[in-house]
Amino acid sequence: MLRLERISVEIDGATVLREASIEIAKGGTVALIGRNGAGKTSVLRSIMGFLRLSSGRISFEGHDLAEVPAHCRPSMGIGYAPEDRRLYGSFTLEENLRFPGEVMRITAAELSRRLDLVYAVLPELQGMRKRPAAGLSGGQGKMVALGRALVAGARLVLLDEPFQGLAPVLAQRYGTALRALREADRDIALLITESNPSLLRSFADENYLIERGEVSRHGALPDSSLAASGLASWIR
Repeated sequence: MLRLERISVEIDGATVLREASIEIAKGGTVALIGRNGAGKTSVLRSIMGFLRLSSGRISFEGHDLAEVPAHCRPSMGIGYAPEDRRLYGSFTLEENLRFPGEVMRITAAELSRRLDLVYAVLPELQGMRKRPAAGLSGGQGKMVALGRALVAGARLVLLDEPFQGLAPVLAQRYGTALRALREADRDIALLITESNPSLLRSFADENYLIERGEVSRHGALPDSSLAASGLASWIR
């Protein structure tokens, strides 16, 4: 479905990705693990077209994404939840969810179906759907960002450090939502970045490690102190 072939990216003359290769199958779940500053966000931003490749190729369902402008990529079924959420504070929760579908001009019936999936995966959002986004907590905003990515991402969803900054109870809830999503729609592929390997341990089908912009494939993810605390079990 998605293939990154030896992509390199430079920002202000500094190389941030070095011939990175990643492959995600339809319905697959891939974890990209690395420290802060390793290049995880740059991978996602390259897929979305926010960063220009200096070399290499990204293809999605056989289409070379170099030929697809950034603003057209969500219409291909690619959803993106950035680490900083980027919600419209003056919009209600549901208006934030509906926004990408309306911009993409999907049919009312299809938008309703996608919202039904969001509320099935994240039922607590339904009771807050009329609340202004500016009044949401940071953790609630992360849930809305996931839902918004699902509205656009009928085929692929990119999640940038979704557990970063979440209180334990919300981290548990987010993990439950990801499991519910995988059970509700097995055709959607997920690419999830994280700095802590144990949070995605035994959840992903494929694991990649990134260090200084270089990506390597990895089988089992290493343990860390959070695994012993039980956080990792919430995602399994």
